[in-house]
Amino acid sequence: MKRYVQLLQILLLLSCFAGTITWAAYGYSEEKTAHPISTTADHSQFKVLQKDFKTGPEVTEACLSCHNQAGKQIMKNIHWTWSYHNKKTGQLLGKEHLINNFCSNARGNEGMCAQCHISYGAKNFKLPKTQDKIDCLVCHDTTGSYYRLPPTKGSPACSILFAGKKPIDWKQVAQNVGMPGRANCGSCHFYGGGGDNVKHGDLSSIMANPPKSVDVHMSPDGQNFACTACHMTRNHLWSGSRYQLLAKDTKGVGKPGFRRMATSCESCHGLTPHPKDSVKHLMLNTHVKRVACQSCHIPAFARGGVATRTFWDWRTAGRTKNGKGFMEEDYTQGNGEKRETYWSIKGNFKNGENVVPYYAWFNGETIYTTVDTHFDPTKPVDINHLEGSSEDSASRIWPFKRMETWLQYDKKYNNLVYTHLWGNDDESFWGNFNLTKAVARGMKDANLPFSGQVGFIKTYSYWPTTHMVAPKENALACMECHSASGRLDGIGGIYLASHDRFPWLDKTAWIAIALTALAILIHMLMRLFAGARRRQS
Repeated sequence: MKRYVQLLQILLLLSCFAGTITWAAYGYSEEKTAHPISTTADHSQFKVLQKDFKTGPEVTEACLSCHNQAGKQIMKNIHWTWSYHNKKTGQLLGKEHLINNFCSNARGNEGMCAQCHISYGAKNFKLPKTQDKIDCLVCHDTTGSYYRLPPTKGSPACSILFAGKKPIDWKQVAQNVGMPGRANCGSCHFYGGGGDNVKHGDLSSIMANPPKSVDVHMSPDGQNFACTACHMTRNHLWSGSRYQLLAKDTKGVGKPGFRRMATSCESCHGLTPHPKDSVKHLMLNTHVKRVACQSCHIPAFARGGVATRTFWDWRTAGRTKNGKGFMEEDYTQGNGEKRETYWSIKGNFKNGENVVPYYAWFNGETIYTTVDTHFDPTKPVDINHLEGSSEDSASRIWPFKRMETWLQYDKKYNNLVYTHLWGNDDESFWGNFNLTKAVARGMKDANLPFSGQVGFIKTYSYWPTTHMVAPKENALACMECHSASGRLDGIGGIYLASHDRFPWLDKTAWIAIALTALAILIHMLMRLFAGARRRQS
């Protein structure tokens, strides 16, 4: 009887294991097809979706007639609010409030930025109050034909960017919805900052269908994960936030058959991710406490042929030819496409591919420089200052993209400013190239003081590198860090073998080696003499 009980237990464990594998492979990944259908319902058969829709809000009303809790859930999400209160630091964050060192701010640039706000008709950060203005399709379209346009009119220089779009077939799109895929998330996150891979460095259009060498998790030849495989979703709330990042996961995997609402390597791979089959792997497992997994397993970002922006200079913006703005594309990226090196509406750029990350101690907390922050203009300003140190047990060494930008600021008050970029009016910079007028309008709209004196200051922003995980055979070799001029050359507070030099320690080691060698030599001679004497006797 006991034997049968043991056999039943084994079968139950195998069933749980098989269920977990099936969930990981199918429940949270895309099928290896062009337009995956990962839903239990054929929406084309629903009566409410049979009519000819004319607008997005009409489609949303039809969606909410069945999914009657989705609207309430969405309106609590940061994708809707664009506002986040960090209770630990007390700062009010989110795109509604923050300055960035790309297009400088979402406020005053709603025409471009609001294309990625999941609503119809958001203007001047006055969000719609009714649920029918929620855009369900941007996340759930599977046809690839859906797109979004600016909610307000821009200058002719910008409006031309959206010319020639085919009308949306609302009925077709509404009848072909499914779980969000990589392309859905990427329609915004791949193009943040004004272009393909401009902002993050590890999120580009290649990630919609990446080769295994670019991302082992998201590649159709790898795990073929959708974004939601790691960014767990519950009630339309996503795990993972760059405003309060989980820099060190001390819990690891969840209960058998259950995933934690945590976006971390450890939540899948555990706290000792390397197999315990060699001294090397045992040593690597000790690194997890002090080194983020990404530091070794993402050797470079902007891989796969799509460059990222590494430098931006607003000081040169506004130049014209014959009174009109112009663009120069003097950089050819790996996939053969040209990228901007100058644009009148934005200034000069530098682009990079296969970029080695910037490494720093990080505990997940970030202090942001906002419009309310006053600084010393003689020093570079961190847009987001990384918290953490070697003495902080919650900190690990993390990889980042470090973005350098000469950004506009108020020379009298020494603070960053909102700039009115988009609009079909006399004050928008992307129409008249007058930065002082554009800043004055941006600060006025925010009810903030402006001295009328615009200056430029060097700024840095830091973007955690968490995507483009390479296959394990392409992870960093030990000597990439453990060498005299390794990747962690600027990291302090930690001893790196083969990298750090302590003269007293080196001398002690050489003396110990010499004494050991001498002792061995003396021992050998004594053995030889003793052997010779025994043979003589």
